Amino acid sequence: MSKASKHIRELLPDFSPEVAIILGSGLGGFAELVENATKISYRDLKGFPQAGVAGHAGQLICGTIGKTKIIVAQGRAHFYEHGDATVMDPVIKCFKQLGCHTLIVTNAAGGLNTDYNPGSVMIINDHINFSATSPLIGKEGNERFVGMADAYDPTIRERLMTIAEYENLDAYEGVYMWFTGPHFETPAEIRMAKMLGAEAVGMSTVPEVILARFYGMKVAGLSNITNLGAGLSDESLSHEHTMAMAGKGAKKIATILKAYLTEGAL
Repeated sequence: MSKASKHIRELLPDFSPEVAIILGSGLGGFAELVENATKISYRDLKGFPQAGVAGHAGQLICGTIGKTKIIVAQGRAHFYEHGDATVMDPVIKCFKQLGCHTLIVTNAAGGLNTDYNPGSVMIINDHINFSATSPLIGKEGNERFVGMADAYDPTIRERLMTIAEYENLDAYEGVYMWFTGPHFETPAEIRMAKMLGAEAVGMSTVPEVILARFYGMKVAGLSNITNLGAGLSDESLSHEHTMAMAGKGAKKIATILKAYLTEGAL
């Protein structure tokens, strides 16, 4: 067990989380829904990366929502901060060691389907790793050859979509494409992404999903569509714009996840 996992166990000896959640840009407010919450700074956890982007607080929130014990990562470190796809490995490994059977990843993303407006939610059903790298490079043994078919658990996806439809929320399923960033994509790259079958693009999520599958966890992913990709609208893209537009979709994601966790996670 890692030093980070041991530290959390010492602080919360009776806490056995079932679901881990990583909150993306503009989604940190979800942590306010956690009941009986205990906050632990990444700085106090050996091996945890420091989140260096606005909108990422850099702390864990341990507690419950409804019937489900959860641990929430309020912020993540990105590949573009370190040039290292393994940067979130200590975090995902810690979640697994604490007993989490499921990882839910969220992000802010650019939409490629012009039928959906900014503020909509995309439940990820697959991804395209356009980075040409993997967080499993350097791992040893046959376990590193991880199958990625149905990496986003079909049963959980169905539950999330059912909740979204019941709540009459603007949500759809689609493919997420990972670009390393930190620069935004060019209009030509967005056209290419559409041709390859992507419906949203972003700068995170895929490394955590690969790591979670490596550690034997089920995965679900939700994208908060904050804007259309470059060349699909007249908007000028920036991180400030992403944060400004994140609120509407973040509320929808919070509604979906609260209902899912309250019912009892699969």
